[in-house]
Amino acid sequence: MMGRVHSTESFGTVDGPGVRFVIFLQGCPMRCLFCHNPDTWETGAGELRSVDELLAAYRRNRSFYKSGGITVTGGEPLLQIEFVTELFQKAKAEGIHTCLDTSGVTFDPGNPERVAQFERLHEVCDLVLLDIKLLDGRRHRELTGCKNEQILAYARFLSERKKPVWIRRVVVPGLTDGEEELAALGRFLAELSNVQALDVLPYHTMGEPKYKKLGIPYPLEGVPQLPKEEAVKARETILAAYRAARREQR
Repeated sequence: MMGRVHSTESFGTVDGPGVRFVIFLQGCPMRCLFCHNPDTWETGAGELRSVDELLAAYRRNRSFYKSGGITVTGGEPLLQIEFVTELFQKAKAEGIHTCLDTSGVTFDPGNPERVAQFERLHEVCDLVLLDIKLLDGRRHRELTGCKNEQILAYARFLSERKKPVWIRRVVVPGLTDGEEELAALGRFLAELSNVQALDVLPYHTMGEPKYKKLGIPYPLEGVPQLPKEEAVKARETILAAYRAARREQR
C-alpha cells in the first residue's frame, strides 16, 4: 500500500518513548491557528511511499530504536487510516513498538464501518498521543475550524479499550490558557481509565516562516510565545482538577 508522506525523522525523541523513527503523513482537515506545520495541510500532496519502503528505512537504524519504535504523525495521519493500519500490522509482526500521534478528528462513533476501521488499527497500535485542543465546543471550532465532539468520543473509545494514551495540550496565551478551560480538561481526563502521561506544550512561533514561504497570513501575528514556566503552571492547573475529580469519584 502507498501513502502520502510529508517527511520522516530518523531520531525523534519527543514523539513517544525512547528514540523513534517518525513518519509525518501529508494532509489535515484542521486549521489550528497555532499550527506550525501548514505545509502538511494539503491532501494529495507529499511523496508517495510504500509501507515496505518505510520499514526498510526503519531497519537501517534499528539498533538505535531498542527502547523506541515507530511513530506516525502528520498532518492528520488518520486521513490515511488504512495505510497506517498496514504499516502497524507489519511493524508489529517484527516486534516494533507502534505509536500514533493524532487529533482524533476523523473518528465517527455513529458510523459502524468507520468504527470497525479504528478497531482494526488499534489492535496493532501500542500507544496513542492524543491532542486535545479545547473542551469548549464553540471555541474549539473557532480555533481549529472543526467541532470537537468526535475527538472527545475518540478519547472515550480509547478509554473503553484500555489503550494507553498520552494527552497533549498546546497552551496559547489568550486562547487556550484560561484557568477554567484547563480545569475542564483535568475533569474530563479524570473520566478516562487509560491516561498515562500529560504533555503541556508551550506555544511557539517557529512555524511563522513557513506561512510566509507559502504566502499564507500568519493567524497569530503578535501573540507572544508562552514561557516554559507558564506551561508548567498550566499543567499543574489541569492536574489539580484531575486529582480533585478523582477524589470525588471514590
